[in-house]
Amino acid sequence: MQKYKYDKNSLKENLSIEEVFDLVAELGGEPHMNIDSFTARTICHGGNSHKLYYYANTHLFHCYTECGDASFDIYELVLKVGRASGRVNYSLPQAIVFVAKYFGYSTDNFEFEDCQEDLKDWKFINAFKRGKEKSKPQQVELKIYDNAILKYLPCPHILPWEKEDITFDILKSRGICYDPLNMGIIIPHYDINNNLIGIRERTLIKEEEIYGKYKPAILNGKQYNHPLSFNLYNINHSKENIKRMKIAIVFEGEKSCLKYASYFGKDNDISVACCGSNLINYQVKLLLSLGVKEIVVALDKQFQEIGDEEWEKWTAKLKTIYNKYGHYVNISYMFDLHNLLSYKSSPIDEGKEKFLILFKERVRIE
Repeated sequence: MQKYKYDKNSLKENLSIEEVFDLVAELGGEPHMNIDSFTARTICHGGNSHKLYYYANTHLFHCYTECGDASFDIYELVLKVGRASGRVNYSLPQAIVFVAKYFGYSTDNFEFEDCQEDLKDWKFINAFKRGKEKSKPQQVELKIYDNAILKYLPCPHILPWEKEDITFDILKSRGICYDPLNMGIIIPHYDINNNLIGIRERTLIKEEEIYGKYKPAILNGKQYNHPLSFNLYNINHSKENIKRMKIAIVFEGEKSCLKYASYFGKDNDISVACCGSNLINYQVKLLLSLGVKEIVVALDKQFQEIGDEEWEKWTAKLKTIYNKYGHYVNISYMFDLHNLLSYKSSPIDEGKEKFLILFKERVRIE
């Protein structure tokens, strides 16, 4: 079977801002997240000022000090940091391989000339390790909002979601509200310490869905946005159960967590949501801090038929999760091998019975 192939441009363009943030943190950049960019120390030339910027829309870095006016991509950053450290002098092919390996991609899945060289060690990363900080979650500064804003919103029965087996009791316990002004379902996001760090809104206006079903909530003229990948939705509710059971199920969206708790009860809730199709170091370290022995990856189904191009691409992407984190914790996948789910459905979208089949038959990479 033909493997799905990536090239160096598709790799860097498919990296989320949170993933790039994660790599820059590993390289000692001490980054700080903004909405669609982040700033870091000018590690590109060995400097200490926070004037190295990364912009998600262009996938490029820009240094506003000694590097001049030129912008550069993630591979050039690796080259620059290596030279600035005085320890490593990578070629461009080696820098590409380094980035691919860091994000868990096998270099067998890449198409680029002279870039198949397999690095034998991780001296480059080791040079930037910072002692025991490596094992702790990277400290990301998330803004904390006043929870009082939610007290003024009604908490009615939300019939569309209750028809999908999400109970009113779970909706109330998770703080789900209704915004009558914008006609949207309000979903508060809390960090592991139960601080309100953001609020999302799911529109109920069909015509508004062309702009996205989910977006940061705007209440009283204030936008409650936050970097989704630097948290796990529902971890404030499920953390004690995860500690006790040593297993966590990672869904893609918030509704899946609400369904899980509705089906199996609050005392058995081991679900979190990464709010995207990527799982980054920060999120994995949050789970490791709870003592997990197994992470069950339960992302939405992203293929229509086994063996099609989407399937090849999706399985290659899922394998990167194992390649990157499999040596820290057991990784398993709720993967629809029997065509039980509709296209783009969550493993729990189509009922408890199908979910339990997928959970029992979850796939492990040997």
